[in-house]
Amino acid sequence: MHPTNLKEETCVATQYAHPGFHYDHRILSVCEIRALIPSRLFRRNTSRSVAFLIRDLIMVVALSIAVYTGDTTLISLECATIQRYILRACIWLFYWWFQGLIFTGIWVIGHECGHGSFSSSRGLSDLVGFLCHSALWTPYFSWKFSHQSHHRHHGSMEKDEHWIPRSRSELGISVGPNIDHVESYFDDTPIITVFRLLIQQFLGFPAYLLMNASGQSKFPLWTSHFNPFSSSLFKRTQRNHVMASNFGILLTGWIIYLWASKLGPLHVLRLYGLPLIAAGHWVTMIVFLQHTDPSLPHYRENTWNFLLGALSTMDRDFLGWQGRFFLHNIAHFHTVHHLFPTIPFYHAEEATEIIKRALSHRYHSSSEPVFRCLWENFNSCQFVEDEDQVLYYKDGQGRNRILGKRLPFSD
Repeated sequence: MHPTNLKEETCVATQYAHPGFHYDHRILSVCEIRALIPSRLFRRNTSRSVAFLIRDLIMVVALSIAVYTGDTTLISLECATIQRYILRACIWLFYWWFQGLIFTGIWVIGHECGHGSFSSSRGLSDLVGFLCHSALWTPYFSWKFSHQSHHRHHGSMEKDEHWIPRSRSELGISVGPNIDHVESYFDDTPIITVFRLLIQQFLGFPAYLLMNASGQSKFPLWTSHFNPFSSSLFKRTQRNHVMASNFGILLTGWIIYLWASKLGPLHVLRLYGLPLIAAGHWVTMIVFLQHTDPSLPHYRENTWNFLLGALSTMDRDFLGWQGRFFLHNIAHFHTVHHLFPTIPFYHAEEATEIIKRALSHRYHSSSEPVFRCLWENFNSCQFVEDEDQVLYYKDGQGRNRILGKRLPFSD
């Protein structure tokens, strides 16, 4: 069932708000917010969606030809060796940056397909999504099923699918006013913190798909997007689709093997492998910053509902024009996407302007530089308390810098 069809969740006005932010008593219901958005913004234009995909594919080919031609030309130049190496390094770094962004944009189009916002044709959406995600080593149907569950239960400590805050007890931090103990638990040197952050950025998304890293800790150890028998993620009726997703990954691996056999592994690594790694970094960074921030609450089952969970996300000015052009606004207008995931990304900006006026201070957004936010949030979002019903991240000193106070440690 799609989130926008959950009548019991969407048509009841929410009466709960956390007192730390001094919200008004009443929040508009999802039905009331939906009524403010023109129906035309929900219409999917298949031709327009396909045009964006073709544009991205043309950029992939054009950029690949350009870097290959440029590199070949530089190799043949009669100049000092060090100058040639520097010039070659510059064009390859340029290529890896922008090709990584383009790959991420193609992944985003696959994401649109998973929500049915690419086209009104479910078959076409699934075909395009399967091809886009398989080419980028994402098991399309398996991810689609878990991601839809994430949308249905976003912000729920018990039912959300990924980026679940770890609690004090899970991390083995004793209860009490001993701040030094908390600090020592997270007291890494900067180099260790950088190392941990790099692991998250470059291994986080594959680890989530393979072994449920950052997912629900209560799921069995064998939980995986590649295991059709992962009952925590999939229904029995979805197993064939999971196996089809695995076939797509194997097919991609076979094509890459043939490519590397013909032209060499280094050729494949430079043109495809490193942009793919960059795309994994961008996807991880985008999703982390959308859902992880000291100002964003998470909820226990007694206080959670669909609307509160959907509003617990952050819109960010992610890489400025590059994020808007290459990433199809996935980070800029994410709140409206959680409320109404069938709105196509090319209508998200206009819909966001409408909900911003309706939600006022309940709408979360940030224009801070995203790499600074990544560093700050990685350090300040360490754990949540076990007993709270509305939970906010605490840093290594047991504080939440957004609420502006040290939160209590004892019962």
